[in-house]
Amino acid sequence: MDIDGYKLFIDGQWIDKDQTFSDYNPATGDIWAQIPNGTRADAGRAIAAAAAAQAEWAALPHPKRAGYLLKAADILEKRQQDFADALVDEGGSWIGKGMFESGYVPGLLRTAAAAVYQVTGEILPSDHGKVSMVVRQPLGVVSVISPWNFPLLLSARGLAFAMAVGNTVVLKPSEETPVAGGLLIAELFAEADLPPGVFNVVSCSRDNVAEVGDELITNPLVGGISFTGSTAVGRQVASKAGMMLKKACVELGGKDSLIILEDADMELALNAASFGTFMHQGQICMSVEKIIVDESISAEFTERFVAKVKTLNVGDPREMPNVIGPIINQRQLDKIHGQVTAAVDQGAELLTGGTYEGLFYQPTVLTGVTSEMSIYQEETFGPVAPIITVKGVDEAVAVANDSEYGLSAGIITRDEEKGLAVANRLHTGMAHVNDSSVNDEPHVPFGGMKNSGIGRHGGKASVETFTELRWLTLERGGRHYPPPFLV
Repeated sequence: MDIDGYKLFIDGQWIDKDQTFSDYNPATGDIWAQIPNGTRADAGRAIAAAAAAQAEWAALPHPKRAGYLLKAADILEKRQQDFADALVDEGGSWIGKGMFESGYVPGLLRTAAAAVYQVTGEILPSDHGKVSMVVRQPLGVVSVISPWNFPLLLSARGLAFAMAVGNTVVLKPSEETPVAGGLLIAELFAEADLPPGVFNVVSCSRDNVAEVGDELITNPLVGGISFTGSTAVGRQVASKAGMMLKKACVELGGKDSLIILEDADMELALNAASFGTFMHQGQICMSVEKIIVDESISAEFTERFVAKVKTLNVGDPREMPNVIGPIINQRQLDKIHGQVTAAVDQGAELLTGGTYEGLFYQPTVLTGVTSEMSIYQEETFGPVAPIITVKGVDEAVAVANDSEYGLSAGIITRDEEKGLAVANRLHTGMAHVNDSSVNDEPHVPFGGMKNSGIGRHGGKASVETFTELRWLTLERGGRHYPPPFLV
């Protein structure tokens, strides 16, 4: 950074805080940075600044609003290594994942810039000869609360489209990744000369999350909320927003299935399962957490899959061969290991993995997983692959749908018609034939069903999410009131 240490970013200014908290490198356990510990009062000031800036921001010509996002994209491309370094050192990303994420987001910002031209309305017919118009307008101030697993991408997804359509933003990044998910993004927009107050960042420690988060939802100046994170917290966010009749887009957890049918291309199935389960140590909302395999090919698939998993290197994520880096923190590792050991105690067979050193968890494969086990029902968010054998398509669909979650899924089959038929039977917001469940593009409607969230991010869906629909008319004398009311 070109300033003296990390600071909050409010109303275009870098704000010092006496209180800080430690930001750890999960691979080494060392303190990586000291981060300003924001408070409810800081969040309130950021919201007030955003509210003051919103009308002028929304009134800017479309090319000017888009121009700031395009400029930020260009700056990010020039500083890609800075962001990749933060993703690796702060978030435990494998260097390949860090380079992908920091390379993906400039395109996301450019896609969002195009959204300034997608805020469209329509002219409706009128029974009374009125000029009858439907228009969209910004919500006002949008609070963005983002997670640690893809901090740059998921922060950018929430804020960029919201800003493009005329909202101003207050971002609270995860306390696990406040730099990659927030403070570095503030640097981008500061360098792009974004008008003060349009974008603000308030970082805070876990101790202050409840009060800062509450302010970001309940403050009367906030018009909408974008939240990405766990289902448990997302329920609270959506419930509190709903009580105040505010729009909330919440993208939550998943228990995503990869269905491998009897006619699957075996190499494609193995690749989709390996990538989908173990990319970023399985710490992705779309990660494959159930591998559902037809019994006719399960023996071959399991043998070859275990052999592949044993070749995945675990270690320093700065080294390209080490595709399995650290789990984000000890709490998450304990959850993962608790599910694995409980499954084994209940009769599952551990084929590889199941051990850890520090925060590095070995890629793990289980068979014999049944619906009574927590690893079958609960989100794991770790490098664990439960293989479940089924008889035919109907049982495969039933196992995939046997979940409180409904985010994404993959179906592997040589028969595309059959694959689409299966996709249409799944209770998920997204499904991909002959691909992993891990899929995203900036312009698609990303989101889930059931306990995986409400609302959609991305492209046209984000335009709808971050705007309010209004009906406006111009009366031209065609409507007549009843005679008793006339003067």
